[in-house]
Amino acid sequence: MERVKVTPARPPVAAERPHVLEAHGDRRVDPYYWLRDKQNPEVIAYLEAENAYAEAVMAGGAELEEKLYREIIGRVQETDTSAPTLFKGWWSYTRTVEGLDYEIYCRRRGESDAGHAQGALPDTPEEVLLDANELAKGHPYFELGYVERSPDENLIAYASDVDGSELHELRFRDLARAADLDDVVGGVYYGAAWSADSKTFFYVKPDKAMRPFQVWRHTLGAPTEEDVLVFQEDDERFEVSIELSKSERYIFISTASQVTSEYHYLRSDEPEAEPAIIEPRRTDIEYSVDHQDDRFLILTNDGATNFRLMAAPTASPGRESWTDVVPERAGVRLNFTDVHKGHVVLGQRSDGLERLEVLNCTTGDLHIVAQPDAAYTAFPGSSPNYDSSVMRFFYTSLTAPWAAVDYEMETRDRTIVKEQPVRGGYNRDDYLTERLWAVAPDGVRVPISIVYRKHVRTKASPLLLYGYGAYEHSNDPMFDPARLSLLDRGFAFAIAHVRGGGEMGREWYENGKLLRKRNTFDDFIACALQLVADGYTIPERLAIRGRSAGGLLIGAVLNERPDLFGCAVAQVPFVDALTTMLDDKLPLTVNEYDEWGNPAQPEYYSYIKSYSPYDNVRPASYPALLVTGGLNDPRVSYWEPAKWVARLRTANRSDCAIVMKTQMGAGHMGPSGRYESWREEAFVMAFVLSRFGIDGQRRAG
Repeated sequence: MERVKVTPARPPVAAERPHVLEAHGDRRVDPYYWLRDKQNPEVIAYLEAENAYAEAVMAGGAELEEKLYREIIGRVQETDTSAPTLFKGWWSYTRTVEGLDYEIYCRRRGESDAGHAQGALPDTPEEVLLDANELAKGHPYFELGYVERSPDENLIAYASDVDGSELHELRFRDLARAADLDDVVGGVYYGAAWSADSKTFFYVKPDKAMRPFQVWRHTLGAPTEEDVLVFQEDDERFEVSIELSKSERYIFISTASQVTSEYHYLRSDEPEAEPAIIEPRRTDIEYSVDHQDDRFLILTNDGATNFRLMAAPTASPGRESWTDVVPERAGVRLNFTDVHKGHVVLGQRSDGLERLEVLNCTTGDLHIVAQPDAAYTAFPGSSPNYDSSVMRFFYTSLTAPWAAVDYEMETRDRTIVKEQPVRGGYNRDDYLTERLWAVAPDGVRVPISIVYRKHVRTKASPLLLYGYGAYEHSNDPMFDPARLSLLDRGFAFAIAHVRGGGEMGREWYENGKLLRKRNTFDDFIACALQLVADGYTIPERLAIRGRSAGGLLIGAVLNERPDLFGCAVAQVPFVDALTTMLDDKLPLTVNEYDEWGNPAQPEYYSYIKSYSPYDNVRPASYPALLVTGGLNDPRVSYWEPAKWVARLRTANRSDCAIVMKTQMGAGHMGPSGRYESWREEAFVMAFVLSRFGIDGQRRAG
């Protein structure tokens, strides 16, 4: 089957203005370097011209896009309420309203948990704590960075971002008066903690490179100019965060690079105390800390590649006092802890699955939380009650809608509090999910998760393959109601669990980073070849998709095997990797050295150059490609996708469409608001479907 040809619309042509970049005796010429100047009106005009071209290319699919958008909305319970949680005499929850973009934060008085299995709420008056729809008025973009309730439940602190830059404005709301206090702090990042007195608040600020590096203390009612700097991290490789322990007795300040971490702490009832250190940093040693009664629980790779759980007295938390609680076990990667008074929930990964394991701190017994599916995703959720033996977790799979589950850790009873409703008559028995394996060139077996509708698959079926493969982030199988629009048109959807992610333990990650990064791309290509060999699709009907670091993956494999794919989507893609990593003035560059390498060193320079998508564009017949960017993106600058698209067009020997859409008022996370997010997803799906010549009709009954 031939690829569908580009529409007659003509793409904009970026002017070539050669800029020479030299390092280690190597000379590169970048014709589109000028696109980095955001203040240049010509740059903005070019991005707007690209958006107009994208609209023209998609004009023929506008009806399909609208149909997909309506299908997505038709599967979502637009007016809905989250699974409520009971804490300190309040049932807290969020709700959404049809036609409104954002969540409304609410609570009701109530002490009993009767009826909570159905998500029922007590028949008491509702209090609206925060209506994000009201806060968003007048802003084309809006996102809440966090909403933190004070320990006395009388106040909330909330941080809002109105342009996608991830710089937030911090405000405080008096819940009794339903009104904001006069206190306002600008330029705030993620990470926050209340002190026990509910009058002192700790927040994080970033430096000019958007690296969170300071913790500040604010006293309610005091001028913000009097806020106190509590902690500062001067090493540019490290990022700072802060949080309150579930016990609410300690505040933890973490500072971490990609491979090294360090924790400081102070009692929450002594907010003006000097933070004390748990254990000084040591290169390549990571640890995280939580509190349980008279001890700190420490998850660390110190002496354990796949991490172990240790404990230390709160009176002497240094390494010399650490003792084993759960030792390292072969094939089991410990990822996180959720600490209760009598139990510890361990997030562990084994056999390629994220599992929940419960430690009974009285008996020392460990047990895995049994789950109904062979492949799934499960992780702890909103369980604020430290004293409770009930742990809440969220559960999903490629065919199982999201569910909030309460698990009694003593009796092992599970109660589904709420399951995500899927409108339109969804029946999970109509879909089949499998776990497949590909073999990489070096002989390593790579897992693939796949889902498709029964009875519609053929050897020429279209298939969308997704990948990421960085930062030890695991692409676990999760349900997405929007995906049904593809599955019901005969598509299969697959995830390539490539190295660089965390699916198969710490070594899986380490073998897909730095000077082993090419394994990520080899794994993805191996997965694509396996899906073709097993008769799930053919190259002309194989679409691929990735986001951010996953966009780098898409760019790299397109350069390697443009013939293997019929269509590609790269969202906010990190494709100008070498130039970005050479510029230590850009946001987040320095603390990325541990992930990608520092190209100031010749070995890393040569290696990154060997795969950087922008530097390796070559004359070839590239498949149809959709690229997205965000003008205010602090993580992947808008010019990376813009430069890449311009260079691809000069090298492309096919007549397939290469289009780019830039969100002119948003950042890395894409458009804000659920309706605009759904519309973007419909746009992406319409691009893929139209490139394969698939119309709006569903293929399955």
